[in-house]
Amino acid sequence: MMHLEQAYWPAVRDTELVETTVGALLRDRAAAHGEHVALVGVRHDTGATERLTYAELFDEASRVAAALSALTPAGGLVALWAPNVIEWPIIQYGAALAGMVLVALNPVLRDEELEYALSHSRAALLLHAEASRDYPMGEVARRVCARLPQLRRISLSESTTWRAAAAEPVSVPGDPDAVAMLQYTSGTTGKPKGVALTHRALVNVARLTMEALQVPPAAVALNPLPMFHTAGCVIATLGPLWVGGTVVLAEKFVPQVVLDQLRSEAAEVLFYVPTILAALLEQQRGSAEPAPRLRIIMGGASEVSPTLIDGAAEVFGAEVFNLYGQTELAPVLTLTRPEDSRDDRLNTVGRPLPHVDCKIIDPDTQEVLPVGAEGEICARGYQQFVEYLHDPQATARALDRDGFVRTGDLGRMDERGFVTVTGRLKELIIRGGENIAPVAVEGALSKVDPEIDVVVLGLPDEKFGEIVAAVLCAGGGVDQAAKDRFLSHARDRLAAHTVPARWFAARDLPVTPTGKVQRFVLRDAILRNEIPEL
Repeated sequence: MMHLEQAYWPAVRDTELVETTVGALLRDRAAAHGEHVALVGVRHDTGATERLTYAELFDEASRVAAALSALTPAGGLVALWAPNVIEWPIIQYGAALAGMVLVALNPVLRDEELEYALSHSRAALLLHAEASRDYPMGEVARRVCARLPQLRRISLSESTTWRAAAAEPVSVPGDPDAVAMLQYTSGTTGKPKGVALTHRALVNVARLTMEALQVPPAAVALNPLPMFHTAGCVIATLGPLWVGGTVVLAEKFVPQVVLDQLRSEAAEVLFYVPTILAALLEQQRGSAEPAPRLRIIMGGASEVSPTLIDGAAEVFGAEVFNLYGQTELAPVLTLTRPEDSRDDRLNTVGRPLPHVDCKIIDPDTQEVLPVGAEGEICARGYQQFVEYLHDPQATARALDRDGFVRTGDLGRMDERGFVTVTGRLKELIIRGGENIAPVAVEGALSKVDPEIDVVVLGLPDEKFGEIVAAVLCAGGGVDQAAKDRFLSHARDRLAAHTVPARWFAARDLPVTPTGKVQRFVLRDAILRNEIPEL
């Protein structure tokens, strides 16, 4: 094993990257495993569960590609706004076969958020669901798109429009360096940024993750993660595709339903974020039914407690692996592995994947730190994002002087290359795996009352890891009625998971000499019960 003197892991190149695209990989798997079940999921219109073989999945995706090619020029951007229905991966593959860029959108976006993403991406086409849980997505899409005349809108219910009657021969795009997907991710300031990712990045990160964790050929894998996230549409979709396996797509996360699916489908692999895994563990422990027996549980997205890892391993009989990364890295940077010790699996996020350099730097000087010192985690390799769409300044800021992606996360690297995440430089709130920018929430709330300042921050939470909290500040004090006005405004204009769950009242705010609010000081004061809760 490598022995480092500085916190710098040089890329290991003991395997070659594959030179292929998402569409070409599906084509090849369909040719090799045509009769094997590739995908199990719920149809948007009927709510019926369907099972598609690799041959059927390739046929469906080819029909989508044919329709999209008639609707949008090659290289165009196709936005997909839907929950975890079976159409999601079908359209993902169809867009790849048509040589188009898929714009993955969160199904809980409110009007202004959806309009921003569609306008900013300059998507030519929006494919949308009619509903997600109780959210009327169709109504929102029609309302928003009425203000965007350049954009064509098609409901998933209009399947004869976005899916051709028959598959046509397609010339599968073969450039692995072409952009395959645009992911919108919350930054620390301003609006969400469009992260452009290539076919090479998506395919190889999924493949190398599966190989590092020794996922067996033809494995049955259950995905309860949202498809609009890279964890859901890359690792949990293209990963099983690489091994010729089966993806069981959970339409929505209901712990008992997912446990039943794990049993009925004889799943071997489960993808998770801590909130999901904790809920499954709690549900199973309160159940008289035998626990599903799994082989591999893989995930991350925020701090994973040793208790959760040990509990899941004991109850489900699986090896539990911790993955770390971010959207800009497509998304996995490091992970624990089967050969790692129990201590490493419980207390680190493992070593980097092949073909990526990783280092820990002083955030101010950008100098590489000694082994064991805390600094900013940075990475460089084939998998890093191409750009933040239409934002060269933000793209430049995201890289250090050597071209490494600055993750904004704090961590340490030991002499073997194992990384431990210790905190965040960024002010992002990570609630149940969802990145939330405090500044964006503050922007929506700042219009409520000009006499009241509002500061949004994250607070620790046992269920979600973190929750959104808001501090209202006015010299004369803040009452319950003011909180109610802010809360009502937030519910009308913000996605539900970004609405502050706890509200506090302060008479003054801690600021730096330049006038910037010190969120960490506020957070610590709240945790010491020094600021009253409304």
